[in-house]
Amino acid sequence: MSGVSSVSSSDFRQIAIRTEAGKAERLFRASVSAFCSLTRPSRREIAQLEDLTLPLFDQVSVESRRYVAAALSECEYAPAALVRRLAEEPVEIAAPLLTRSNALSDIDLIALIGRHGLPHARAIARRKELNPTIADLIRALERPTLVKTRPPETVTQLAPKPEPAAKAHTGHPASGEAAENARRRLRSMMRPAGDSADVNAFLGQPAYVRLRETALTGNAAFFQTALADALEIDFATARSVTGQSSYAALLAALRALDLSEDRAFLIAVAVYPGEFPHPQAIRLFLDRYRLLHREAALDKVRAWKTETLSRAIRGNASDTAGVDHEASNSVEAISSLKAS
Repeated sequence: MSGVSSVSSSDFRQIAIRTEAGKAERLFRASVSAFCSLTRPSRREIAQLEDLTLPLFDQVSVESRRYVAAALSECEYAPAALVRRLAEEPVEIAAPLLTRSNALSDIDLIALIGRHGLPHARAIARRKELNPTIADLIRALERPTLVKTRPPETVTQLAPKPEPAAKAHTGHPASGEAAENARRRLRSMMRPAGDSADVNAFLGQPAYVRLRETALTGNAAFFQTALADALEIDFATARSVTGQSSYAALLAALRALDLSEDRAFLIAVAVYPGEFPHPQAIRLFLDRYRLLHREAALDKVRAWKTETLSRAIRGNASDTAGVDHEASNSVEAISSLKAS
C-alpha cells in the first residue's frame, strides 16, 4: 500500500473549509439574485435577506461582493444594511451602489465621503440627483485651492428669502421684539400651504429633521429658527451661533442635542460648506465632535440662555426707566400748567 498517499487531518480541514466557502459564495449570490427578481419585496423578505447575507459577508470573495453590489444597485427596494456594508468596500466594489442606489441617504453619502475621501466622492458625484450641498463638497475635495464653494445662503434656492433674513446679516442687532416677530414670520412661512396651513406639520417633526431640512434649504434664517426651537434659545442667540466665522459654536449646539456624528456633520457642512475643503477637514470635525463632552456642550447652551435672560432683564429695566422718565415729565408738565 505504499503507493497510497497519506492524508492528514489538516488536509481534511482545508477541504472542508473550501467546501464551506463554496457554499457561502453560492448562497450569497443566489439569495441576492432571487431577491432582485421580486417585484415588490416585503419588509420581512428584506430582513430575511439581510439575516442570510450579512453573516456570510466576510466569507465571500471580492468578485462575489462586486456581483452583489452591481445587482443591488439596480434594485429599487434593496436592503439598506447590506447596501451600507457594501458601500464601505473599496470603490472598485462599491461604485455601482455609490452611483445609483436609492438605499443610500444624503447622510450615508456624506459619511462615506468623510471616511473614504476622493475615490468614493468621485463615484457619488455621478449620481443623477445629487444634493447640491454634497456636490459642492465634492468639488471642493477635487480642487480645494481653486474651487470657491457657495455660502450657506446660496447653496440651494428651495425657499424664498424673507425680508427679516436680509436684515439679520447687516451687523446691526435688532431689538428683542423685532427679532421675535421675524422668527414668528419665518415659522409661519414653514407651515404647509393649503387647507392644512393652520397645522404646522413641519415643526411637529423631530428636532434633527427640522434642522436637517432647514439647513439644506440654504436659507440661514430658516435654520436659525429651527435651531432656536431645538435649543429653546431666542432667535438672536441662534443667529449669533451660526454667524461666526467657524463652526465651533454650532458644534457645541449640535453636541448638546446629542446628535450622532454623521447627522451633526451633515448639518455642519450644509451651514459651513467652505470649512470642509478636503477629507482631513472632515476627519478633524468628526474628531472634535467625538472629543467634545456633552455636558460641556450643555454648559455652553446654559450660558447662552443665561445671557438671553440677562439681556431681557436689561431690556425690561431700560423700558421701565423710560416709562418712569415719561411719567416724571408728565407730572412736571401738569405742575407747570397748574402754576400758570
